[in-house]
Amino acid sequence: MTLAVLLCGAPLVASGRYPQVSTVPAPPQTRRDDVKETLHGVEVVDPYRWLEDQSSPETRAFIDQQNAYAHGLLDRLPSLPAIRTRLTALSRQDVQWAPLERGGRYFVRRRKAADDLPVLLVRDSLAGPDRVLLDPHPLSADHTTSVTVEDISLNGHLLVYGVRTSGEDETELRARAVETGADLPDRLTRALYRGVSVRPDGRGFYYALQDRASGIRIRYHAMGTPVAQDREIFGEGFGAGDWISASVSENGKHLLLSVSHGWASSEIFLQELDDTSSPPIQPIVRNLDAHVVAAFAGDRLIAQTDWNAPTGRIVEIVPSNPAPEHWRTVVPAGTDSIEAFALTGGRLVLQRLHDVGSQLEVFTLDGKSDGSISLPGAGTVRGLSGQWGSDELFFEFDSYTRPPSTFRASVAARTVAPFWTSAIPFESDRYVTRQVWVTSKDGTRVPMFVTHRRDVVVDARAPTLLYGYGGFAVSITPGFSPSAAWWIEQGGIYAVANIRGGSEFGEVWHRAGMLANKQNVFDDFIAAASWLVEHRYTSPQKLAIQGASNGGLLMGAALTQRPDLFRAVLCEFPDLDMIGYWRFPNNNPPALLEYGDASKPDQFRFLLAYSPYQKVMAGTKYPAVLLMTGDADTRVPPLQARKMTARLQAATTSGRPVLLLYDTKAGHAGGRPLSRLIDDESLELAFLAWQLGMP
Repeated sequence: MTLAVLLCGAPLVASGRYPQVSTVPAPPQTRRDDVKETLHGVEVVDPYRWLEDQSSPETRAFIDQQNAYAHGLLDRLPSLPAIRTRLTALSRQDVQWAPLERGGRYFVRRRKAADDLPVLLVRDSLAGPDRVLLDPHPLSADHTTSVTVEDISLNGHLLVYGVRTSGEDETELRARAVETGADLPDRLTRALYRGVSVRPDGRGFYYALQDRASGIRIRYHAMGTPVAQDREIFGEGFGAGDWISASVSENGKHLLLSVSHGWASSEIFLQELDDTSSPPIQPIVRNLDAHVVAAFAGDRLIAQTDWNAPTGRIVEIVPSNPAPEHWRTVVPAGTDSIEAFALTGGRLVLQRLHDVGSQLEVFTLDGKSDGSISLPGAGTVRGLSGQWGSDELFFEFDSYTRPPSTFRASVAARTVAPFWTSAIPFESDRYVTRQVWVTSKDGTRVPMFVTHRRDVVVDARAPTLLYGYGGFAVSITPGFSPSAAWWIEQGGIYAVANIRGGSEFGEVWHRAGMLANKQNVFDDFIAAASWLVEHRYTSPQKLAIQGASNGGLLMGAALTQRPDLFRAVLCEFPDLDMIGYWRFPNNNPPALLEYGDASKPDQFRFLLAYSPYQKVMAGTKYPAVLLMTGDADTRVPPLQARKMTARLQAATTSGRPVLLLYDTKAGHAGGRPLSRLIDDESLELAFLAWQLGMP
């Protein structure tokens, strides 16, 4: 009798009750084949190296068996139907993103309640009717093919978009005439494209094309010409660990070229555009241990940088005299870090982060404060969108308890009005969010948001879900999530720790959590979990943790370093084998500059000290773990989740399940239609409800 038949034939629940740990069937047996290798004088044993071969029949059988095992347990959980129903009500609502204005036209991405994917709409005036410009639903019967809006010409005539299959990083680039809604002959075949910038007049566009081995190169495509004639204009000499992008100024006179060396530093180059075949490219910022993000305000070059300013400052750079000592400070560094800026309506709009909450300030380019733009409350601004020659500024806003809405502001008058308001059925007033500060292992104070229903009694019995990320200079700011909303509706506590590795407090915060400092990230997260227990919000038997991608690495480190502290773990699209990472095929070589490269002796040492896959120890009572990944993840190799599943299943003695949900189509960058997302998140929540004993 096969495992799948056994699970389907023997009910796991009766009378609406959850299966007890003792009734959970054993996982499928996975062949162990120890591969031993000596790296830098240290023997490393990999018992499941064979699972790295994604296409082998044995690996495919492993995937099928793991999916059968996971679904055999999860699909029968009594909470699942009610969770799916409520999650559908929270998710199946109209969603809209901040519009882009181009040539008097307004381009809006909207996903209607009945849609699986966002649709791009265009209106010829602010109050005009919408018409569909780009609908991805007909591209695939199962809605796993999506589109990306790469860029729109400033005159509003040309759209360049990407077609993405199953969430792969790879896309196909296409061009569409906005007036007719018809595709043009210009089409670039499936590859790794890392950004597009269309010339304001729509005559052509620059694009960043990545090769895994050699890196990214900037090419130019003139509309109506064969792609084979596209010329490379920039990138020669840079390597696979460098991110390169191109951006044409609003007036069409300047091409900014940016080179980011991983997430550690960046450089800026400038090409003045004219009718010559190859204008010279001028270095503007080179060889600084700092980040620089630049844009043009007319012909003035404005930049955000952390050079001699860890929280960031705004400067003006004169291209004819670009040395850092000649930069003119427009807005000096302050206590709060700068998240982003927009050059709109002849003003500088600055987005700061104050204790991990957004603020919008307005300045003249002479550095004079010109007031602030009021926000609806404490939360996060996203998608600042405006133009230097227009007074109009759009942005999105949400928080843990406020569904996302879109706002339109006048920069000159500093007035704000709703442009679109969410209809998600969620009673925000019933919930409260507070920020607490946790002391980490080395004494660093780390902020954490805690959200729950106002009537929840803090007595160590509340089921609690703690989320973290901690890497790549990503700030985890307050945001609305249907699954988190369901959690707190049920009386659960939802906590988010703003651990090091992000940029919540500038580049110092980021660097304190990268490379040899990565253990700080895990220490911060463990301290946050311990704080929740010590302050009687929850207990280890009621505490679950969640993270994805780099956050999946965090989950692996947390569960292997403190298996006693957590009852359940959601580990999604994770990096886990940090010793093998350098040799895995993926689309993110710059990540080695953030994590470290185990082929280098000095970096091998600190990676081995925490690498979750190597830290799994037989005979340990591990928490219940649900891992998720998919075949089409070309950014974080899914082989890591496969290997980790097998190793944890063989090692744990807790009797708690270790499950793998493996999507044979989806990838890291999405690819899951809304219907699939609802199904997957319902399974995750049902898993947590089961493990934490939620009624």
